[in-house]
Amino acid sequence: MQYVYILQSKSDKYLYVGCTSDLRKRIKLHNSGKVESTKKRLPLTLVHYEAYRNRDDSYEREKFLKTGWGKRYIKKILSNYLHS
Repeated sequence: MQYVYILQSKSDKYLYVGCTSDLRKRIKLHNSGKVESTKKRLPLTLVHYEAYRNRDDSYEREKFLKTGWGKRYIKKILSNYLHS
């Protein structure tokens, strides 16, 4: 199983999109400061994830969510959470 996930920084509300085959392990790596792209934004909270059976499908979804259209989609599906 492959996962596309969205983390939110508690310090500055930044949203980070990633992809992994081991979601729990990857979140622990992020929150331990071992991921370069998020280590200055700790702590991080998992706010959304999607599961895929195919690795290529998950990477395509991750790429989409990192585009302008994808960022708008994220803000739409998480609108209640982000404004609470």
